[in-house]
Amino acid sequence: MGYPVGRRQLLAGAALCLSGCATPSSKPARLNLAKLHASMDRITQITVCTRPFREAGPRFDVEKIGAKIVVHNYGHGGSGWSLSWGSAALVVPKAMAAGERDIAVIGCGAIGLTTALLLQRAGAKVTIYAKELPPNVRSSLASGIWSPDSRICFEREATPEFKKNWEFMCRHSYRTYQSLLGLAGDPVEYIDAIGVRDELVRQRPIHPPDPRPQFAELDSELTPDLSVRAEEFAPGEHSLGLHYLRRGKSLMFNIPAYSRLLMSDFLQFGGKIEIAEFHSPADFARLPQNTLVNCTGYGARQLFGDSTVHPVRGQLAHLIPQPEVGYALFYKGISFIPRRDGLVFQVFHNDYYGFDDDGTAPDRGEAEEAVGSIASLFA
Repeated sequence: MGYPVGRRQLLAGAALCLSGCATPSSKPARLNLAKLHASMDRITQITVCTRPFREAGPRFDVEKIGAKIVVHNYGHGGSGWSLSWGSAALVVPKAMAAGERDIAVIGCGAIGLTTALLLQRAGAKVTIYAKELPPNVRSSLASGIWSPDSRICFEREATPEFKKNWEFMCRHSYRTYQSLLGLAGDPVEYIDAIGVRDELVRQRPIHPPDPRPQFAELDSELTPDLSVRAEEFAPGEHSLGLHYLRRGKSLMFNIPAYSRLLMSDFLQFGGKIEIAEFHSPADFARLPQNTLVNCTGYGARQLFGDSTVHPVRGQLAHLIPQPEVGYALFYKGISFIPRRDGLVFQVFHNDYYGFDDDGTAPDRGEAEEAVGSIASLFA
């Protein structure tokens, strides 16, 4: 995840620029990158989260539970931040259609906050009910890169109707993020996204056929007008030695600043937050609101018994920030993202890496693999 930047293309070093124009920027005579200080003694913490991959993709249907109308908005895999605004735009009309103007949102992650804000803009009075708030929600542990088709559904589930919804979410979210650029604290910003290869032509490893379902690839097929040509750099044309680089642009979410912005806007518009925990849908009966939007992410697996939601373990190694570094690197199944709150490094060798793994214990060896792999580019 051609472009919006997507997971598979990043792994292949094909990070392109998202733009409404079609003219690439002029290629510099030499690409000199600020040196990255990637070493084990600069690791400040290791965090682990479980992304909510749902086999059929995000759930947007409406159901009646007792006296309550519940609109679902969960199961975005690795694309929660990227598709959040478009996802909210799909479900808000369904919630407002019930005629209620006092609406509850269950969950306070990326999906819950954006849904709550769009409900407010539609004229609703909104209360968020959540067990935890940022920075202690799963969304706060994401890597922070624009990845709108990162493990969003299985290929077999990518029906024409799903693709239509995905394209809407992608385009709506992308337009919204343009309005958030340049704000104090840089909650959203563009960075250089650089794919690194050891050979001019990337050699695909030969593996036995994988009998497991394939993940959908959507971006290059449905949003070609968002793509511009990336720039290629051969050895000698850049500062990373004997490698081949492909440089484009990607959106990056500085998650702490961005979460604070969303929370501040929600409260400023009169929103309320109550700490609450729900063990079954029957618990919704105690809420005063009759219309609820379920934005519980991975929590929906247990809360609603949705066994098609799978955990996908993702671990980040956080290093001391380097303000002068404004580029991301993708090399041999390792990503490096230069967030303002600290550099983050992640291993994701393939789509099934971390799949069905709900473990949250930090793995120091995996962290050192991620940091060491990127550090080797500067050796």
